[in-house]
Amino acid sequence: MAKKIIFIIPQKDFRDEEYFISKEVLESNGIKVVTASNERKIALGADGGEVPVDIEIKDIKIEDYEGLIFIGGPGSLTYLNNQQSHNLAIEAFKQGKIVGAICISPIILSEAGLLNGKKATAWSDSLNKEPIRLLQESGAEYLKEDIVVDGKIITANGPDSAKEFGQAIYELTFS
Repeated sequence: MAKKIIFIIPQKDFRDEEYFISKEVLESNGIKVVTASNERKIALGADGGEVPVDIEIKDIKIEDYEGLIFIGGPGSLTYLNNQQSHNLAIEAFKQGKIVGAICISPIILSEAGLLNGKKATAWSDSLNKEPIRLLQESGAEYLKEDIVVDGKIITANGPDSAKEFGQAIYELTFS
């Protein structure tokens, strides 16, 4: 039976590259990617990509997966930064699963309390340092790197890191 990873994406405005490239890396290595969102209908990417949603977030059973991954994009904090997502991340962490987030979505992990004392990265730019501040306020040690792996927590800083992010998830799945 193939190992499974669940990707959680916002119903609208996920980062297309982060989803499609990371998914391709995993699936080309024999890992099944299951896609979850707020509703079980087509999710729309910020750049126009369309993704059929396999399962609603409320129906996720963490024990069925090797890892729980939050995909970023403009819609991530709008649709996913809530108690339901925080609880899933906490449960996955408690069960020793991989917990990952890319782009702006490491904020979800920080607000769930998972990054306290951990090394992490997130998207930011010269005009918006808010994500760095939020990570640091949650007790994370912010690193200006593309990918940061601390135990079974993986964070990445954005679309340009999608392939490396997928590779890091793959490597942790079999470690």
